[in-house]
Amino acid sequence: MSLKKFFSRPRLGLGHTENDLDDEMRFHLEKEIEQNLASGMSATEARRRALVAFGGVQQARESVKRVYWIHWWEILLNDARYGLRMLRKSPAFSVAAVMILALGIGMNSAIFSLIDAVLFRTLPGKDPQNLVLLRWHARGSFKHLSYSDYGDCPRNAEGNQNRSGCSFSSPFFRAAQSRTDLFSDLAGFAGAPRIALSGNGPATILNSAMFVSGNYFQTVGIPAAIGRTLAPADDTPSSSPVLMLSYGYWQNGFGSDANVVGRAVRLNGTSFTIVGVAQHGFEGLTPGNRVDLWVPFAARPSLEPRWKPSNDGENYWWAVIVGRLRPGVSMQQAQTAASLPFRNQVLNGEKPVLQAQDDPGIFVISAQQGLQGQRKQILEPLYVMLLAVGVILLVACANVAGLLLARASSREKEIAVRLTLGARRGRVLIQLLMESLILALTGGAAGLVLAYWGARGIVAMVVKASGGEGPNISSELDLRVLLFTAAVSILTGIVFGLLPAFRSLRLDLTPALKTGSAGSSAGSSRHRWYSMGNSLVVAQVGLAMIALVVAGLLVRSLTTLKTVELGFQPRNVLLFGMNPTLAGYKNNQIDVLYRDFQEQFAALPGVTSVSYSWRPLLGGGLWTEGFHAPGTPEHEEADTDYLPVGPGFFKTMGIAMKAGRDFTLQDFQISAAIIAASQMEDAKPSSVPIPILVNETFVHRYFPSVNPVGQHVEDMPSDDPKKPRGAGWEIIGVVQDAKYNQLRREINPTMYAPYSGGDAFFEIRAQGDPTQLVPAVRDILNRRDSNLALFRISTQTERIEAVLVQDRLLAQLASFFGALALLLACTGLYGLLSYEVARRTREIGIRMAVGAQRQNVIGMVVMQAFALALAGAVIGIAASLGVARLLQSMLYGIGASDPLTLAGVASLLLAVVLAACFLPARRATRIDPLVALRYE
Repeated sequence: MSLKKFFSRPRLGLGHTENDLDDEMRFHLEKEIEQNLASGMSATEARRRALVAFGGVQQARESVKRVYWIHWWEILLNDARYGLRMLRKSPAFSVAAVMILALGIGMNSAIFSLIDAVLFRTLPGKDPQNLVLLRWHARGSFKHLSYSDYGDCPRNAEGNQNRSGCSFSSPFFRAAQSRTDLFSDLAGFAGAPRIALSGNGPATILNSAMFVSGNYFQTVGIPAAIGRTLAPADDTPSSSPVLMLSYGYWQNGFGSDANVVGRAVRLNGTSFTIVGVAQHGFEGLTPGNRVDLWVPFAARPSLEPRWKPSNDGENYWWAVIVGRLRPGVSMQQAQTAASLPFRNQVLNGEKPVLQAQDDPGIFVISAQQGLQGQRKQILEPLYVMLLAVGVILLVACANVAGLLLARASSREKEIAVRLTLGARRGRVLIQLLMESLILALTGGAAGLVLAYWGARGIVAMVVKASGGEGPNISSELDLRVLLFTAAVSILTGIVFGLLPAFRSLRLDLTPALKTGSAGSSAGSSRHRWYSMGNSLVVAQVGLAMIALVVAGLLVRSLTTLKTVELGFQPRNVLLFGMNPTLAGYKNNQIDVLYRDFQEQFAALPGVTSVSYSWRPLLGGGLWTEGFHAPGTPEHEEADTDYLPVGPGFFKTMGIAMKAGRDFTLQDFQISAAIIAASQMEDAKPSSVPIPILVNETFVHRYFPSVNPVGQHVEDMPSDDPKKPRGAGWEIIGVVQDAKYNQLRREINPTMYAPYSGGDAFFEIRAQGDPTQLVPAVRDILNRRDSNLALFRISTQTERIEAVLVQDRLLAQLASFFGALALLLACTGLYGLLSYEVARRTREIGIRMAVGAQRQNVIGMVVMQAFALALAGAVIGIAASLGVARLLQSMLYGIGASDPLTLAGVASLLLAVVLAACFLPARRATRIDPLVALRYE
C-alpha cells in the first residue's frame, strides 16, 4: 500500500492521532524494510528506500501536530487506551508491577492516614474550624500557684522567660464567660482524678473521666446518641448529680443497654443519674485522649477526695477554656479584651502570682492548633514509620523501573518503527509515561485497600499491646488521604517511568529495525557496569540498607532495654492499685486497712511476701523532693527521687539491703503522725525527722566519705522567715540501686520513706503464677467492702512489657519494613540478573564453547551481583549514618553509628543477595552453546 493511498483513506480526519498512524502503518513499514533487506540492501539503504516509499510522513506529522493542540484531551485519552492495550499484552509484567507499587503506595498511605488523624483531622463537633482556645502567656516564675493540665495542652517553659499554658482558675472562667460581647459560647473542661464507679456490677476504677461546664456539649456541637446531653441547669450546686457516657464506654461498660438513661450509679460513693450517651465517635476534643464519661463542674467537690474551697480560688488553675467568637469579633480583639481581667487577677489578686514586668496576657488561638494532647508522643514513632515506608516506596519505584528497562529491550523494534514513521520523540515519551501512570494509579487504587487494612491493623496492634488503653486514633481514610495517595501515585509513575522512557528513546534505528538483531547486538555489545539497570540495583540495595539499619538499631535498642539491670526481682510479682479514699476512707483508716489486707494476702497459699508502695516500680509515676545537700550554700536546693513504701517492700521486691536496717512499725507511726499534722490548718513544721532509707547513688553523691546511717538530711529553709525549717529526714539504712519509674531513665538518688494514707499499689510475691491469686484477692476485698475496686491489675513482668510497648512495636514494624525492602531489592537484583543472562546468551554460549567451565560462568554472574550489592551497601551505610541520627532520641544504650549493627546488617544483606543470585547463575550454566550460537 502506498503512503498516498493510505493517507487518502476517509478515517484520517480531524480526530486522527499519531497513535492511529503508528498502529496502521507499523506493519507496512516493517514489511517494506524486510523486503529491502532481503534484496541485499544495507540497513541504511533499506531504511532510506522505505521512507521514500512512505514519503508523506512529514506532511502527516504536521497534520498531527495541529490536531494535537486542538484536541489534546482526545489524544491523552487515546494514549491511555493505547497504554492499556500494551499492558494487556504483558499481563505478568503488569500484575507484578501493580503489586509492587500497591505495597509501596499502600503502606505510605496507611502511615499518612494515621498522621492525618493526629495532626490534620479537624476536631469533632459542629464547625470545629471556628472553635477557639484561650491560652495564657507570661515571663518569669509563678508564686502561690497550684497548676494542673491533665495533658490537654501541656504547660511550656523555655528557661525562665517564655511560659504558657491553657489551664485557668474558676474565677477567670466565670469572668470570661460573662463577656457575651466577645464570645457567643464559652465552655470549660478538665480531666478528673481516678473515679470509682459502682452499681454496674463489680466496682471499677475509671482513669478517663472529665469535668465539663454545663454548656460544654452545646458549645462543641455534639448531640446525644441516646437521651440528652448535659445542660447548664445540671452545673449548679443545687442540681442533682448527673453524668453522660461516651459511646464506647456505653458499649463496653454497659453492654449497649438501650435503657441506660435514667439508671443510677455511684461515683466515689455518690449517686449519679445517667442522662445520655454521646454521639458515636466522640471521646473528647483532645487528640489521643479517651474519655469514658463526663460530669458537671459542680460535681467536683464530691469526686475529688481532698477538695477544698480554695480549689475554686484564683490561685488554683485547672480548667481549659474553649469557645466561639461572636460574628465580627476578631481573635486579636478577643485576646486584647480577655487579657485585662487576666492581668488584674494574676497581678492584683489576694496572692499575686506574677509581677507587672512578667507581662501576662491571653492568646486566642484555634482549638485545633492549641489542643495538643498526645500528638507529640504519637507522631514521633509515626514519622519514623513514614521514613521507613518512604524508603520502601523508593525501592518499589527502582524495582518497577528495572522491570520497565527489561521490557524496553523487547520493544526496541516497535519504538524504532514508530520513530521511523516520523513519530516525535516527545509524543512517544508521553505515551510511555502514560503506561507508567496507568500502572501507578492502578497500584495506588490497590494500595488504598492495603492502606485501609494496614492502618486499622496498626491501631489494633497498639491497642492490644497497651491492654486496651491505646490512644484514640481514627483509622478512616478521608479526602486528604485520597489526595495524598493520588499525588504519590502520579509522582511515583513519573519517577519510575521517566528514566526507562528516556532509555527507550536512545535507539540506533538501523540495527533496531533488523529482524532478530536485538539479541545479537545485545549479545555482542561490551558489558557496561555503569548501565542504568545496574544503577537501579545499586539504588535498591542502598535503600534496603537504610531500612535495615533503622530496623537493626531499633531491635538492638529494644534488646538493650530488655536486658538492663533493674535492681529488683520482677518475676512472680502481682501488682494492683487500690484507692480507699474514693470509698470514703480517711488516712488513719487507710493505714489500718492496708495492714489488714497485707496480713490476709500473706496468708494466701503460695504467697511468700506482701507489701505496697505509692507507685509500683517502673509504673511511670515519679515523686521528687527538694532538700539541702550537705556542703552546699544554704538556699541551694538539691533534688532526689522519693518513693513512700509499706512494710516489707524491699524483701518483696528483692532489693538488697546494703547497710543499716529496714523500716519498723514505729517508723510508720512516726511518719503517719507527721503527715497527719502537715494536713491540718496552720500546720507547723515537724520537729521529728522522718526515717528514710536511701539508695547507693544517693550515698555516693551526698555522703561519699562518711557512714550514711544516722546522718541527717536537712529540709529546705522556708520562704517565710517567721516559719521554722522542718526537721527533715534521718537515714536509717541503705539499699541497692533500683529503677524507679522508667527503664530509660538513669537511676537517680532516691529516698524511700514510710507510706501513710492515700492510694497505693500492692505487690504480692508468689511461688508460682501470681495471676492465679487474683480471684482470691478480689474475694478478700469484696468481703471487706464491695465499694473497694482494684485497678491496673498485672504482673510486674507485664508492667515492664507495657513500658516497652512503643519500642517493641517500632522494632517489629521497622523489621517488617526492612525485610520487605530487602525482598524487593533482591527481587530487583534477580530480575536484572535474569535479564542479563538472557541478553548475554550468545556471549555465554561462546565462552562455554571455547572451554569456560560452569564455575567460571557462575562466578561471572555472582561477581556481577556481589559487586552491585557491595556498592549499594557502601552507599547505604553512608546514607544510613545520617538517617539514623534522627532516631537517637528513641535509642537506648547504643549510638546511631553502632558498628555491630552496621556490620551485622551489611553481612545479612550481602548473604541474602548472594542467595538471590543462585537461580540466575544456575540458569546461565545450563545454556547450550550450540543453541546460543544460533542467535543473530
